[in-house]
Amino acid sequence: MSLGAEEIKPYREHQPKAEQVEAMFDNIAHSYDIMNNAMTLGLHRRWLRRSLAGLHLQPGAPMKILDVATGTGDVALRLAREYPEATVTGIDLSEGMLGIARQKLASHPELCAERASVPETQETRNETKKERLTQEGELKSQRVRFLQADSLDMPFADDEFSLLTVAYGVRNFEDLNRGLREFHRVLKPGGQVMVLELSVPEGTVTRLGYKLYTRTLIPLVGRLVSKDRRAYSYLPESIAAMPAPRQVKRMMEEAGFHDVTRRRFAFGAATCYYGKK
Repeated sequence: MSLGAEEIKPYREHQPKAEQVEAMFDNIAHSYDIMNNAMTLGLHRRWLRRSLAGLHLQPGAPMKILDVATGTGDVALRLAREYPEATVTGIDLSEGMLGIARQKLASHPELCAERASVPETQETRNETKKERLTQEGELKSQRVRFLQADSLDMPFADDEFSLLTVAYGVRNFEDLNRGLREFHRVLKPGGQVMVLELSVPEGTVTRLGYKLYTRTLIPLVGRLVSKDRRAYSYLPESIAAMPAPRQVKRMMEEAGFHDVTRRRFAFGAATCYYGKK
C-alpha cells in the first residue's frame, strides 16, 4: 500500500495501525451495520451480490471458504447460505465485531451442522452471555465459525482454502502487499480470491460529489449514531488513501495471482477484484 495509506490511522499516531483499527471497530461494532448502510446508501449489498455472482464456482462442490475482515459476519453468512456444501471461516481483528457476527449465526440455526452437546459445569454456568455465544459460534457449528485473527499473519496452513473473500476491509490493512501475499499462501492452487473495496470515482463531477458526501455527511451521521467521532472521519480518509484500482490489480499480480480482473460499481465508488492462484 502507498505510504500515505499506511499513515492513515484512526487514533494516536504512535500506536501500530492494526491496534488502532481493532480498537476502533470494537468501539463502533453496534452501530457499524447502520453506518455501512448510510455510507453506501444501501448499495453495498447490491455490490456484494453482483461481486459474488462474478465468481466461477462449481455448484454443490464441497469447499473451504475464508472470509477475511469479516466484521459483523454478513458476507460469511451469505456465503454459507449460497454454498450449503461449504464450510465457512470468518476472521477479524475486532472481537466486538465478531460478537455481533456470532449473535447473527446463533439466530440462523439452519446454517449450522448438528450441534454437539457441551457438558454443563460450574465454569460453563458462570460464563457470560457473550462467552456462550462464542462457544456456540465457534465450537458447536461445524459449517460456520468466527475467529479473531490477524489478516496479515493468519493461523492457517498453506493451500487450505478454495475461495477467499474480503469485502470493505483491505483499506484498513497496515500493509496491503503483505496481506495479498498471505491471501495467496492460504489458497489452494486453482483457488479464487475476491476483493471488494470502496474506492474514489474517477470522473471529475462524480469525484467532487463523492468527496462532498464522504467528508461531510458521513462524519455528521457517524457522530449522531456513534460515540466514536474519529471513526467516521477515518473511514472516508481510508477510502481516499487506497491505491488506484489499476495499482491494486498490479499488486495482486505481484503477490502471485493470475487472471486478475476488476469490475467497477457506481462510477467507481466501489471496485471488485478477482484473481486465481
